Amino acid sequence: MTAVPTQQPRIHALSPQDATLWLPAALQIYVAAMDYPAGTESHRLPMWREHLNRPGYAAFGAVQALRTDDGRMVDHLVGIAYGYSGAGDQWWNRQLRVGLGRRGLPQEQVEAVAADYFELTELHVHPAAQGHGVGAALLGALLAGRPEPRVLLSTPEVAAEQNRAWRLYRRTGFYDVLRDFRFSGDPRPFAVLGHDLPFVAPAR
Repeated sequence: MTAVPTQQPRIHALSPQDATLWLPAALQIYVAAMDYPAGTESHRLPMWREHLNRPGYAAFGAVQALRTDDGRMVDHLVGIAYGYSGAGDQWWNRQLRVGLGRRGLPQEQVEAVAADYFELTELHVHPAAQGHGVGAALLGALLAGRPEPRVLLSTPEVAAEQNRAWRLYRRTGFYDVLRDFRFSGDPRPFAVLGHDLPFVAPAR
């Protein structure tokens, strides 16, 4: 049975209380968008569940109505974005502080960056729905009204910044915070990017 899109995806807030309903589909999007092997989602599920309880948690999904070949209309999750308030007891925050310190920043500058921010933890759009502004819409919804002074995220380094994630972040005004950093336990180089809040999405 095939299914075809009938309209642009709609952006909805995803409640932590309803996570058992949307988490499996969200993890499938994550695996498809990152081109990870099947089964990766089972390893990430406990971490995503733990994040639900972090202070300042928020999540948004992109839902697309599809018409099946027998004429039925069904809703499918095609994009996911979530994050929470950064804090000193979190692994990512500790890694960020280490990275900034190794770059020679004095402690007061490290504190200025790492003490108060919203961490954009995950932002993924299924490959079949990419290229239509879904990522930008999720980003705008997730960051709207946040009380923190800035948002921070990490993304793998890519040659000449040539992938959809990098193009989205640059187009929406994200700046470099830390480049070519290797998180503990991961050999890949990452960039940490930031954006001051409130976030104003550029006109398309």
